[in-house]
This record gives sequence, structure tokens and C-alpha cells, in this order.
Amino acid sequence: MGKIIRRLTCASLIAVLAACGSAPVGPGFYRVERGDTVSKVARANRTSVQNIVRWNNLTDPNAIEVGQVLRVAPPAGSVTAATSSAPPPRTSSGDTSDSAPSSSALITPATSISLIWPTQGSVIRGFDGKNSKGIDIAGASGTQIVAAAAGTVVYAGNGLRGYGNLLIVKHNADYLTAYAHNRALLVKEGQSVTQGQPIAEMGDTDTNRVMLHFELRYKGSSIDPSRYLPAR
Repeated sequence: MGKIIRRLTCASLIAVLAACGSAPVGPGFYRVERGDTVSKVARANRTSVQNIVRWNNLTDPNAIEVGQVLRVAPPAGSVTAATSSAPPPRTSSGDTSDSAPSSSALITPATSISLIWPTQGSVIRGFDGKNSKGIDIAGASGTQIVAAAAGTVVYAGNGLRGYGNLLIVKHNADYLTAYAHNRALLVKEGQSVTQGQPIAEMGDTDTNRVMLHFELRYKGSSIDPSRYLPAR
């Protein structure tokens, strides 16, 4: 029975990774509607185009898509957040009330986590919360991948399409990290790992180049891992 429960837990965690958020956005975020531009969204939320681009890691501000979720308020704890006096930004429904936030508002964590870089290499793709749920780090095949924080391996396998050989490490009740496209997995489900412990070797399973796809999830919502990694 315990094994069955553990498998169901792993399955639910995989579903979290695969899920595409379609719930109404919470305070501080805006879902792009037909006819929107970055400039229009910035004006509506009393901020600058530069802020929208920076907060969302946009490589092409002219390429936002209908349904895309954009951060329109500064991340919690930033200098801008501490000094801003602008009113609450609007959501796609136009509601700026102080009602309880939806589950998608959990993208802004109430707690923090201390991570280390899971591998060496250059970041070739950043987080945007829609097309990229994490960051991609390029390297040579076999490059060592380590646990970004201490925790327990809750999934080790290749059952999720698009992730290849995948590891999921649960750190506490709020946070988990995912490590995808590995050539080899060095740890097993149920195993405890320490921060910095080798857990995999970089590879190109289910992708077109050698890299690590690294995700950070907070209560099931993808968040930008680069905000929690030390500066290089």
C-alpha cells in the first residue's frame, strides 16, 4: 500500500510539471488579451515597458501572445516593490479589489529557498512562465549535475514526455526542483540528497542538444529559478 501511495504522489507531481495554467491570474499579474502590446499593458498598470520586459525576461517585447501571463508588479522584496505607491494593477477581468488571491498568485512565494547552481555552463534560455517553465543550461555530455538544495528524490524516470530522463527533488512542503534531459540518473526514488550532491549526468534525452532543463516549483506553480540562484 505504501508503494502505491508513493507512486500516486509521484504521478501527481509529474502532472504538476505537465499542467498548463489556465486559472485567472492573481494580483500583480496580467493575462494578455487580443490587441494588447507591452506598451499598452505597461500604461494600464502604471509602469514602464522596461520593467515589463525585465520582470518577464522577454527577449522580444513585440512577440507577446494572447493568453500569456505577464508580471506587471515588481517581485516581492525588490526595491521597486518597497517604494512603489502605484495602485494595484488590473487583471484581465479589470478587478483590482483586495479579495483573496487565486492559487496562481502563489507564483509570488511567501517563503524563500536557498539554491546553488545545479551545474556548470551557460544559460541558453531563461524563464518566461509560459513557453519556458525553467531555465536551460548548456554543457558537455556527462557534465555533473548536483542537487540545488537538500531534499528527497520523489521521481526518477522518463515517463513525462518532453523531459527525457527526469529527476524531481522535493525540498519541503512548498518547494521542489526538477532536472530534465539527463544522460544518466545517479539517485533513486525515496533517496535523501544533500545540497551539492551529484545526482545526474547532463545529456540530451528528449531534446535536440545537450543541456539541463532546470525548474523550480512553489506549491505547484513554476517560478523563475534564477531569482533564487547566486550571482555568477
